[in-house]
Amino acid sequence: MSPMGQYLSPGVYMEEVDKGSKPIEAVGTALAGFVGFAASGPVGCPTLVTSWTQYTDNFGGFLPDAYLAHAVYGYFNNGGSRAYITRLPGSESEPSADGRSRAPQLLTMPTLSLPGATGTIADAVRIKPKDEGQTGENISVDVGPASGDPVPGDQVKVTVRRGDTREEFDNLTIGARGPRARNIDTVLQRDSKLVTAEITQPTASVADLLPKHDVYTLSNIPSSQALAAAGTTKAVDFSLNDLKGEAADRTGVNGLEVLDDCTMVCFPDIMSPRVVSRFGKDGIIALQEALLTHCTNSKDRFAILDAPRGMKPQQIREWRLNSPFDSSYGALYYPWIKVANPFATGANDMLIEVPPCGHMAGVYARVDGSRGVHKAPANETVAGAIGLEYQISKGEQDSLNPIGVNCIRAFPGRGIRIWGARTLSSDPSWRYINVRRLFIMVEGAIKNGTQWVVFEPNDMSLWERVKRNVSAFLTMVWRDGALFGESPEASYYVKCDAELNPVESRDLGMLVCEIGICPVKPAEFVIFRISQWQGDGAA
Repeated sequence: MSPMGQYLSPGVYMEEVDKGSKPIEAVGTALAGFVGFAASGPVGCPTLVTSWTQYTDNFGGFLPDAYLAHAVYGYFNNGGSRAYITRLPGSESEPSADGRSRAPQLLTMPTLSLPGATGTIADAVRIKPKDEGQTGENISVDVGPASGDPVPGDQVKVTVRRGDTREEFDNLTIGARGPRARNIDTVLQRDSKLVTAEITQPTASVADLLPKHDVYTLSNIPSSQALAAAGTTKAVDFSLNDLKGEAADRTGVNGLEVLDDCTMVCFPDIMSPRVVSRFGKDGIIALQEALLTHCTNSKDRFAILDAPRGMKPQQIREWRLNSPFDSSYGALYYPWIKVANPFATGANDMLIEVPPCGHMAGVYARVDGSRGVHKAPANETVAGAIGLEYQISKGEQDSLNPIGVNCIRAFPGRGIRIWGARTLSSDPSWRYINVRRLFIMVEGAIKNGTQWVVFEPNDMSLWERVKRNVSAFLTMVWRDGALFGESPEASYYVKCDAELNPVESRDLGMLVCEIGICPVKPAEFVIFRISQWQGDGAA
């Protein structure tokens, strides 16, 4: 009996024999997963969106105390085409008396008290409308570092807005007394037409009690009459574990584990007031470490991290050196970028500072599509970026680049560009982002393209077929310019033979194939050596 069938009578028989190679195709590299707070939509369920319009239809628009929408907008604006969105628990809406759902409360910090129209900053300062009859409608209070403060956190700047009215009070302190002291309660009581303040802890430290640039929107604190008439919004409690999430429940960061095609991960709301005011600097480190761990364990995606806000280069350097990050599956970007403020009320607040991770993911996608994953996502313009939180000099970047802080810089006549391409790894072999992402692509392609090998007879014929298929794929990668070498043979090797597959391994059902590739690395330091030349006839 033939292995293909029985032949019982004379005749001509046709048989199809599979002798060709199984082509291996490159996997996608430009699908981002975002985790953060949204105005509406499903909570804890990764949802695919393919445009900014689709995002707003599913999750609403911008929030004043969260950065997810800004990151997603920047992603699509810079070249991204598909993204998964995981909405975190943070604030949910309850139906009002007329049966409609109220918009979720935009500010869910534990510093607000209901009712009474009072915002409390870390239980040390209470800010409330100056007119006791008001409910604080349309009044927002921004508390940030003082302009030119020689001691970071020692003084603050308070900006009060109501419609087109804007009040600024700089170099304010808590509890300091004297002829030149500018206490927050005294100044607001005397000079502000909108709000007043009460100090409840005169010995409090500004650095400890006032997070930088937290916006306290008094309009989110309705009066008791308004609560009774219109229904309420409730602040949903959440922990660090809720933000990290569980793969089985499809929640938080770890909920992205089930997405096989997700290749980049961003968590812009690690830096949101909701998280920073609740968990502080330790919470930032814990969540970013969880993001890196997720990507490192998955081995098929890359984490894009944001540096904390309000830090100067020396402070960022110290923060990075004291952080536990050491992984080739992530990169860190500094500083924050300035984009158009969707909540602008006048000429003085046209821009807002946001974490850059979403814009960086969009640039990754744009470069992957135009040049390939082997091209470093650097020396690329950042679409939508109008300014920077801090203008970095070359000397300042000299201290940041070697420790894996990728700087975003503004160059005269060339716009705002990404000026770094390093991972967070201490291993020189995995120093560059494009090298790690190239390996992610190659490993994923070979894994998907060789599934047919499983349960095939483990003999020399199979070894040759595997070598032939993998070599054909790597030759295409070389032709695309992703591998270094004058010929395919000089840029990679594939070994699958009896030496790697002795009888002991075959008895265990194992087939071992060894692959080596030589990736191209970016020309990070371009050096031209110039000297004087005497011309023809010179000795």
